[in-house]
Amino acid sequence: MKETLNLQLFADGGTLVNTLTNGYVNAHTGDSQPFDGANSLSGELKTFYDTELLENARVEMFYAQFAKKQALPAKHGNTVEWRKWNTFAKADKLEEGVIPTGQKFGMSTKTGSIEQYGTYAAITDTLELRAYDDTILGATEEMGASAAETQETLIRDALLVNTNVFYCDNINLADGTVVSTPSAPAEMEATAETMSVLTPQMVSKAVTKMKKDRVPTIGGKYYAVVHPSVAHDLRNCKEWIEAHKYAAPGEIFNGEIGELHNCRFVENVFAPVMDGEYQNKAGGVTYATYFFGKDSFGIIDPEGGALRMIVKSKEQAGGPLDQFSTVGYKFETNGATILYPERVLRVMSCSSYSAIDEAN
Repeated sequence: MKETLNLQLFADGGTLVNTLTNGYVNAHTGDSQPFDGANSLSGELKTFYDTELLENARVEMFYAQFAKKQALPAKHGNTVEWRKWNTFAKADKLEEGVIPTGQKFGMSTKTGSIEQYGTYAAITDTLELRAYDDTILGATEEMGASAAETQETLIRDALLVNTNVFYCDNINLADGTVVSTPSAPAEMEATAETMSVLTPQMVSKAVTKMKKDRVPTIGGKYYAVVHPSVAHDLRNCKEWIEAHKYAAPGEIFNGEIGELHNCRFVENVFAPVMDGEYQNKAGGVTYATYFFGKDSFGIIDPEGGALRMIVKSKEQAGGPLDQFSTVGYKFETNGATILYPERVLRVMSCSSYSAIDEAN
């Protein structure tokens, strides 16, 4: 007589499986129960790690500080809408007794949708027990840097599609004269004699364009996010004012390094360094410096979906033998939604580092 045995009945680990999100699950029946107080991180410790993640992420976030935040309440879908009124033309001279033609009044809209991002790392019980350093804390700090890099990359890539762009002049480095003005990355020079470089004159041109486009300032100034390789070239000019030498410092944004021609600069290692279709005439990388005015782009602030630290102790996530803990984070974002194309000006340049920097 042939009998069929359910071997899973002999697997003790199947009666109580520690999951990441579903509490304790019985593998035979699917029944679940929440984590109990004895096998969870204390509230104080959770708050500590949460704070560490947010602080480390905030230090590395540069683009996000210039965004217009739009709240998204819970249970309201995953899309938000920004609305803006249309502008009116100037008034015409009135003719006696004649009613003039009125102007149309309305608004335009921009929409953005959120998506969820996240990652985690597993830390073995042996490493956690035997290492000299606090492994959970170390992982938390690095997760903060990862979260910031993810957010920064999503924003900068979303802004790259904006068509409001101009290219820095090809300059004779010996005497500073303009050799030519490129209209595409392939025309940008990057040699020892001639280079398409972000000079004070080009900064002045960028600021002038924004003024002519009637772009409102941020507290009286425009702002630009610049890669360190491009900032290196700017710092060598005599007009440059270091941030700590401002006559009236006021609010200093995260990463702010200095001012030039009524534009303050924020240094960001995640600023675009591009190759491929963006490579210069010599085959090296080019750089995108974003100049911003007020409320130029928007970021969704989803209720319940903000950056959150998630730490599971080995009792919660380590399997039947409590062999590992997990440290991770998740958040929801739209990356960035350009609200006013004229308020985001992308200035393309090369640098003295174009031949050695790698695309990011």
